[in-house]
Amino acid sequence: MSYTNGLRVIDPKAQIGKNVKIEPFTVIEEDVVIGDNCWIGNNVTILNGARIGDNCKIFPGAVVSAIPQDLKYKGENTTLEIGNEVTIRECCTLNRGTIEAGRTVIGDRCLLMAYVHVAHDCIIGNGCILANNVTLAGHIDIDDYARLGGMVAVHQFVRIGRHVMIGGGSLVRKDVPPYVMAAREPLSYAGINRVGMHRAKFTREQTHHIEDIYRILFVRGLATRKALSVIEQEIESSPFRDEIVTFVRDAKRGLMKGFRSLNAAGRVAEPALD
Repeated sequence: MSYTNGLRVIDPKAQIGKNVKIEPFTVIEEDVVIGDNCWIGNNVTILNGARIGDNCKIFPGAVVSAIPQDLKYKGENTTLEIGNEVTIRECCTLNRGTIEAGRTVIGDRCLLMAYVHVAHDCIIGNGCILANNVTLAGHIDIDDYARLGGMVAVHQFVRIGRHVMIGGGSLVRKDVPPYVMAAREPLSYAGINRVGMHRAKFTREQTHHIEDIYRILFVRGLATRKALSVIEQEIESSPFRDEIVTFVRDAKRGLMKGFRSLNAAGRVAEPALD
């Protein structure tokens, strides 16, 4: 049974932390947990299954923890878990999980800009930024500190590695390995995410090391299996090398395209072999 608190409708069984400000015309259902020091804007709807951390901001029009848009969902109890210091801007729609994974997760210190959609069973790491109108289908994994530009659309079951930058308007149908920039259509390697790595305090040596790996994987024009063999032979072992090689070997949807350049006529040119 809900009660009206001024112009707010808050179920008395909802667990709301200390120093939480809830603006008018907001609805909060029964099975909801909200941490301390949060701000919930007006006209926000927070539905059953929401688990929201501390110091979060949710802007007007957002719908948090709606049931999945998935025909296999049969009303089971699932959750949407949001970490600490997360900002959810206007009109985002965030769905809880299905029976397959049981939860959708958004990590700490993420920024979801206006009109972002996060579908069921997605796992988003810490420090990620999803710009306006990013759309995630179900069962997508995004690792820490990834950046998705405006209007990026991601196919279900895709994985995106950490410290990735994906250009605005991209269609992501294949897995995107860590530390790269991706753009064009079809989505292709566009270099390493040098700016993002600099901001994250990667050393010059680490940056060059990662770039050397991707030259072999994406620029030489080698088949993926052959490229991995060459990487393991030519590149000194390191946590970065092992992370990239493991990601590529485990890619269930296959990898995005390698480097492509455009000739003067605007046609795709074959990559040079170095």
